[in-house]
Amino acid sequence: MIQQKSGFSQLQKQSQQQRLSPQQIQYIKLLQLSSQHIEQRIKEEMESNPALEDLNNTDSFEDNSTEDDFRDFPSDASDADSNPEQTSAADRIDEKPEVDWDSYHSDDMDMEGYSRQTTYNSDTPDWQDIPVEYRESQLEKLEQQVLLLDFSPKQELIADQIIGSVDDDGYFRRDIVSVADGIAFQNGIPVSPEEVEGVLKRIQRLDPPGIAARNLRECLLIQLEYLDEQLPGVTHARRILVDAWDEFEKKHFEKIIRKLNFTEDEFRNAYECLRLLDPKPGSFETAAADAGNYITPDFIVSYNPNVDIENKPVSVNNKSASNKEHDTDTDDDEDDGDFQITMSRKNMPDLVVSRSYEEILKDIETRKSINKENKETHTFIKGKIESARWFIEMLRQRQQTLMTVMQAIVALQTSFFRTGQNIRPMILKDIAEKVGMDVSTISRVVNGKYVQTSFGVYELRYFFNEGITTDSGEEVSNIEVRNILAEIIENEPKDSPYSDQKLMELLRDQGFRVARRTVTKYREQLKLPAARMRKSML
Repeated sequence: MIQQKSGFSQLQKQSQQQRLSPQQIQYIKLLQLSSQHIEQRIKEEMESNPALEDLNNTDSFEDNSTEDDFRDFPSDASDADSNPEQTSAADRIDEKPEVDWDSYHSDDMDMEGYSRQTTYNSDTPDWQDIPVEYRESQLEKLEQQVLLLDFSPKQELIADQIIGSVDDDGYFRRDIVSVADGIAFQNGIPVSPEEVEGVLKRIQRLDPPGIAARNLRECLLIQLEYLDEQLPGVTHARRILVDAWDEFEKKHFEKIIRKLNFTEDEFRNAYECLRLLDPKPGSFETAAADAGNYITPDFIVSYNPNVDIENKPVSVNNKSASNKEHDTDTDDDEDDGDFQITMSRKNMPDLVVSRSYEEILKDIETRKSINKENKETHTFIKGKIESARWFIEMLRQRQQTLMTVMQAIVALQTSFFRTGQNIRPMILKDIAEKVGMDVSTISRVVNGKYVQTSFGVYELRYFFNEGITTDSGEEVSNIEVRNILAEIIENEPKDSPYSDQKLMELLRDQGFRVARRTVTKYREQLKLPAARMRKSML
């Protein structure tokens, strides 16, 4: 009989783990911020660290655009192909370990590198000088109109529940019974579904008509009530919505004509009436909100044909910086112009360590005896000064890394940046190998960053795409194939749109050998519906 041993035992195991230091984490967070977000991050750092100052000693966040908004980068980043030190950019931050980064990188920083403490202060000149346009919300507009309906207190409670449940598209998607139960539970007032229905119908007739509709059909029917009955097609349009909605939703136009015994002209007039209606009556608020959103480009790339670029450190020469694999491209070789790349410096202060803080620290260190109070002051000031130095260094590293990646993108996409066409296949790995960085670093750099060109503003991720080989053996970007597909669909017969199979055949006729499922994927990426849903009688 074998007796088993019981108890605890100790095992020693050796393993290696890679952990990022707080400095490296801070650098990574700064690297992925866009120009707008980095401005906010710098402002927060200046507010929390008095040892960090603006060299110009002026308000560094005035909203005044000058010729210095975009400045050339220092000459040590002029070569996109030879910068091996970039691979250890974050590692160099660890050279001075005396700073207490655990206290500096505290828990009040979220995952994106922003402080959870708000920087808003209505008393500061920064916020007083920035005019903020007030936009009346959809909820406020409906509430003002409800006040004119002469509702009873109970009806006002119902209206408040309905308006508060309207989504961004203007639809009311809650169940009538749940609204009645909610009012009864919260306010102790019995409400019947019929009462909710009555209030809902009155709200649906407010401006814009069809607001708070429960579905698209109801929304269109309400809007038809406001069209002139003398308008050709109104009566037939109402019949389509009432008697042939399923067929209309699926765009089975021939079935509608046969079912309702319409002539082709009657159906055409009805279809034209329905096209006048708004399927999303609440989208006006979303559009107004989007109108206030502006993209601030992180880079500007300009092309200067046949110019002398001496003493211009951030230019990229067509022949020297172009991808060597494409040196035989006559389009690249026939023009020896150059690209000028500048980084956004709008509202960006020139940060320096406070001289007064350095003098105070030096004065304390020169004393022969340091008491407890001076020692605490010495520790505090030294920590703030070192934190300021590291923050300035990390910003410099960030700028250098971003510029290096941008130069590599321009070097591989010279044709596009010169003409706005012929974008080449390129993936993150291509840039990573060209500049000697990790793919994850390249991903952080291009995410959320924009470049302004002569042909518009593009997100950097736009330039990364897979390639497709044509019948002639040429590798073409899938972006070019999608653009060709969009052009084919735009010019297709509206009454008989092309199926995905037909689109595949048309692309193959032009030398692009793609599968039907690939065509479907590209069409969906273009946010274009299937052939049956693209069909139109007009």
